[in-house]
Amino acid sequence: MAAVLERSFIEICGFERETLPRFREVTVNLEVAALPGGQKFPDSAGAFHYEESGKLLSVTSNRFIHWSTSGDTVQLVEQSLDTNLLNNAVRLKFIHCTVLPGGVAIQETLNNVIILVCTNQTVHRLVLPIHHELVTELHMQSVFTDVGKLSLQDSAHSAIIPSSAGLTGSPFTSTAWLSIMVVTLPSHNTPGPVAVLELRRSSMMQRLSGWMPSAMMRGDHSPADLVSSLCVRELEEDSFIFALCQDHKLRMWSVREQACLLEADMLDYMPACRGVKRLSGQGHRLRLAFSASTGLCVCVYLSVPQRGQFTVLQLIATDNQRYSLDHISTLFSSQETLVDFSLTSSDIWAVWVDESNSSVVKYINFEHNTAGQWNQVFVQPPPEEEVHIGVDQDPRETYLEVLFSPLRFTASAIVKALQIFRRGSERISEVSWEGLKKEVTLAVESELQSSLTEFEFSQEEYRQLQVEFWSRFYSCCLQYQEVQSEPLSLTVNPSTGLVCLLRKGFVSFLLPCFAVDHLYLSYDEYLSSEEDTPLTEELGRDVLQLVQCVRAISDAISGEMAYEMEKALEHLQSPERAAELILEHLLSNDSENVIEDIQNKLQDIRNPAAAMMVLLRELDLETDSEPAAEGPVTPGHSLNVRINLSQVMGSSSAVSLVCQAVCHMTMTRALFCRDLLILQKLYLRFGDNVFLGGGAQLLQLQQDLIPRSSHLLSSYHLLKHISQSPASSVPVDILDAHLQHLTVLELSDSPSLSSHRSVLSPQTVVELVYQTVARKMMVSQIFSQQHADALLPWSHITSSLVHLLAQLLWPNNPGFQFPECLMANCQYTQLQEYVRLIGPWCQVNVGSRRFMMGQCYLANGEGQKALQCFQEAATEVEKEEFLLRLTGSEEEESASTPRLQYYNKMHLLLQQGTPLVIQLASLAITEAANDVNSQAALRTRIFKHHLDLGHNSEAYEALTQNPDCSMQLDCLRQLVVVLCERSQLHDLVQFPYVNLHDEVVSIIESRARGLDLLAHNYYELLWGMRLGREVRTRQGLQKQVNCYLSALTCLRLIRPEYAWIVQPASGAVYERPGASPKRNSDGEFSSEPVRRQVDILELKDLEKEYILSRSRLTLAQHHPPSAAIAGSASAEEMVALLVQTGLFDSALSVCQTFDLNLTSVYESLTFKCIKLQFGGEESQNEAWSWLAANQLSSVVNTKESSATDEAWRLLASYLDRYPSSNGRHHRCVINKLLSHGVPLPDWLLKSYKAVDAASLLRLFLNFDLLEAAAELVLEFIDALLGRGHQYYGIQRPLSATSSSVWLPYTSIDQLLQTLETQTNSTIYKKVRDKLDDYHRLVEQTTKRRLIAP
Repeated sequence: MAAVLERSFIEICGFERETLPRFREVTVNLEVAALPGGQKFPDSAGAFHYEESGKLLSVTSNRFIHWSTSGDTVQLVEQSLDTNLLNNAVRLKFIHCTVLPGGVAIQETLNNVIILVCTNQTVHRLVLPIHHELVTELHMQSVFTDVGKLSLQDSAHSAIIPSSAGLTGSPFTSTAWLSIMVVTLPSHNTPGPVAVLELRRSSMMQRLSGWMPSAMMRGDHSPADLVSSLCVRELEEDSFIFALCQDHKLRMWSVREQACLLEADMLDYMPACRGVKRLSGQGHRLRLAFSASTGLCVCVYLSVPQRGQFTVLQLIATDNQRYSLDHISTLFSSQETLVDFSLTSSDIWAVWVDESNSSVVKYINFEHNTAGQWNQVFVQPPPEEEVHIGVDQDPRETYLEVLFSPLRFTASAIVKALQIFRRGSERISEVSWEGLKKEVTLAVESELQSSLTEFEFSQEEYRQLQVEFWSRFYSCCLQYQEVQSEPLSLTVNPSTGLVCLLRKGFVSFLLPCFAVDHLYLSYDEYLSSEEDTPLTEELGRDVLQLVQCVRAISDAISGEMAYEMEKALEHLQSPERAAELILEHLLSNDSENVIEDIQNKLQDIRNPAAAMMVLLRELDLETDSEPAAEGPVTPGHSLNVRINLSQVMGSSSAVSLVCQAVCHMTMTRALFCRDLLILQKLYLRFGDNVFLGGGAQLLQLQQDLIPRSSHLLSSYHLLKHISQSPASSVPVDILDAHLQHLTVLELSDSPSLSSHRSVLSPQTVVELVYQTVARKMMVSQIFSQQHADALLPWSHITSSLVHLLAQLLWPNNPGFQFPECLMANCQYTQLQEYVRLIGPWCQVNVGSRRFMMGQCYLANGEGQKALQCFQEAATEVEKEEFLLRLTGSEEEESASTPRLQYYNKMHLLLQQGTPLVIQLASLAITEAANDVNSQAALRTRIFKHHLDLGHNSEAYEALTQNPDCSMQLDCLRQLVVVLCERSQLHDLVQFPYVNLHDEVVSIIESRARGLDLLAHNYYELLWGMRLGREVRTRQGLQKQVNCYLSALTCLRLIRPEYAWIVQPASGAVYERPGASPKRNSDGEFSSEPVRRQVDILELKDLEKEYILSRSRLTLAQHHPPSAAIAGSASAEEMVALLVQTGLFDSALSVCQTFDLNLTSVYESLTFKCIKLQFGGEESQNEAWSWLAANQLSSVVNTKESSATDEAWRLLASYLDRYPSSNGRHHRCVINKLLSHGVPLPDWLLKSYKAVDAASLLRLFLNFDLLEAAAELVLEFIDALLGRGHQYYGIQRPLSATSSSVWLPYTSIDQLLQTLETQTNSTIYKKVRDKLDDYHRLVEQTTKRRLIAP
């Protein structure tokens, strides 16, 4: 719903970004002597608004000049909310002079701005031209650009007040003058004398063509004539001077009539004025306002202790040039010290300072306010005096976050505090915002380190020291911020309604307050006096009472409890749970009966659920419509209008203003949602005691209202976080490279990725989004129905911008411009934190956020995580607008699905991370199950990237899986060419090329015919491929074995030191003999020198290759189909092939030669024995063939000996022939037998008992053979006692003279426990008795051994 505006305003401080304001210094020296006494005047300030500042097509739209005076210095700054003004700040210093309060006046002509300055001895005039041309899109020259061209010492610009009219040394007061002096300067184009006239009540004045009012005090007048305030207005070719004197009378002088035309006693308009007449009127103020409808209005502020009064009068002209004052309104105020006020045609704006030196700003409509109720202006409070630091927070990080938040401290306050903290050792020069943060950190840490007197500290002690020193620096910043926050003046633009509060160190703006924020921020007396609320008419009373309860909750929450909620939201914990904890704390520490008062108020609310619904509806910024794209407002607008609209609210001041307003709004509403959630939990606790509607409303509260409040709290916490999150500075070259990388996404139509880049330096990421994406879009929406000549109303524009920007950032809205902008500007840290905070509770744009998280991971070099995120985002492609826009492309085939197009875009994005591209393409293949063309393209893509990475085998596999024959042939051609160029001929030859061999030969022959033989002799490669094919046959393997035998014979015939040969290393570059080592086949110099890599083979290496080749031949002889596979098989692969065929002797030979594990051989032979033992006659007959291929010690082929017996004999012979440490091979065989439930042969048990009886016991226990395990324990104990010890490998049984013996007690205890639980009492008793006997004998033997000498 649209935001509802209230009557109140809120102050937004637009802090500057520069560490020090860049003023141009101009010194004016008229060589006057300093007056004795050293008069001091208070600092003052003011502002000037251009006449056409409210017109869109004007060059001065949204521009104004503000100034401040201090001693002999005047600081003038021109500010614009549309464009950044160059050279816009100047500081004038008048030597030996003091600028008078109110001594600056600015007037405007058609092409110039005239600035008049009055000091206690001189008057000055600056005539500056207005520049109409743009320097850049967002930059324009200020009127102060040409101030350096003026020679301010010349008589055309400055004049000395004659001594007769000057001061006589009498003391000054800041607000009282004795007479009115008019100083007339000649025209700035023509030289002439300076005329000075002094006005008194009895004086007659001549006509003055140009003049400037200046007030001085002379000693020859009565105190009643002292002027407290002075104003001048030109009407109908006459100039009127209004003077409010200390005798409480208002006098009006006419320059044309040369007389005092009007005198009125202001006490006549003051009720109960007894005793006031005797009081001095030094604090009186006077302001004028003119409008076409009401004419000239005069507002007089009478400074009376405890009851100041504003009187608004209208100047009425009668016949015969007579004038009178018509009373319009009298308004009262209780504030004591008025700083300044402004008068418009309908309102009075005023700023006071209360007893605590805090600013108080209010305004009132003097025409239609019968009750005299002032409207609130919520002034920004000073920063907290103490910073709360949680136990899990680092003091330095916490203080830096508070100090450099865009809401609390100006840079100049921090700089001055830093200079004091450093004890003025050095000046702070031009330092950036980030540089200033580093300087502050260095200064505080250096001070801390220099104070340390001990070398060792506990963590808690060091933390306390950190808090102490950081709090000291923070206190310095607070003091300077307080000085800079002193209010000096208030200014209102009559054309646009712009209201500014001029403080000593900065300018703040007053923005209209939204209704829901107004309710939460209002003081209790205002809430109680309001009769209705603009949110609703029917439930106004209930809403106001509910807000009062929410405010009571807010006042009762301590800083620690507030931090608990902040921590819960930051750590993605449940806000509802945190609210319950805070409520428990409030209930247990309710010493002031706050909860009881709240309960009493809640009982007066008739329909609390409906009132809550009204507040939640107003707090919710969700909208169904997406913001309109950036573009022309309407086709009918001219180019000039569009150019001016493109600049509206585009300056750095406006950017900071709007974004800080959003930040303040989100901070306020986050607190509102927090307190409302706690109040709802309190409602649940009270139950029917406060709910008049009963259970139905309680159910609605629990199931609807509380979840909505929790969701809104999380949303506003997110907006608060991002509005305070600083933007990272990214170098231009990195940003350009990043944008070029993102062009593959083809999101160029998105304003987030547009090529134009702002020249400003955003302080927060929200400012970045406002500059690059949101501003033009929102301005176009605001002005879509507005005429070009219309005024620029301040309240409407700023409130609309703030509301639209908050809607654009709102997580539940369909727009996705904010994350897009962060991605486009390389703000990956902030984007990652944004996705983290929004993840658990927001269900909008889930897939788009996963894609953004993938982009963050990709930018940080975490490619695997990025791929996972991209995969998760793929499931939402058809549902979300951003992902659909991401996949849309004219180049994509219409038949492709959006998800497949998405994977194609991700492929382009991941091109630099090639391994990730392969995984992504593999994922995309599953999406293209029914699309042959897409599958072929993806397979080709996988092939290409594998080939680029040097994964030749994977590339060949991808080639063979390609369903498109033409693409497969292209990939094959590329594979052959690349491997040839890389000289990886070994890989090229070893591939089987099933159904592709003829094509490979054709490709190589074609290459051989087209290239120089001296560079690449592909005919040798063809010959090698032919040999490779022959090796994969039985005859080829036989030839290979013979070749190895010949080579071995040759090497054995020569001397051992020469018995070696050389072969090229695998993957090395092959060269033709006689080829140039420096140039390639084209005669060009090679980019890199050729590195020849070779392997040296000795006799033992050839013997290993011979044994492997002989095993291949043996396999081919016994199983001819395996010849094609065996030709290129490695040693490990050959062992598997040999044992599968039953050639165990050959397999053991290969294992022994290449030092391989024999486990696979024993497991395979054991399994064959099991199959024979339980197989039929057919398996017995087949076994004789492979048994005959293995050499047994004596093969007994009789009727009494079966194939099964021979297989067991072969296994036993291998166990004897190849012994292992700790019986590893025995254990392997027994484990295989027991896993198949086969009883163990006696010979195997006997042999393993002698090797490792304890391991055999563990095997029995693993397979739950409890009886066998118990029998083994009994036998083993007997063996230890000397009965059958030789069967267990025990050399000497238990005796007093033998060495120590041992039992596997862990396994025995496990056996006993199992026997006991399974009620095997007989076996258990036997084992337990045997153990007892053993322990008794061990005890006796030990005693004897100890007694023996």
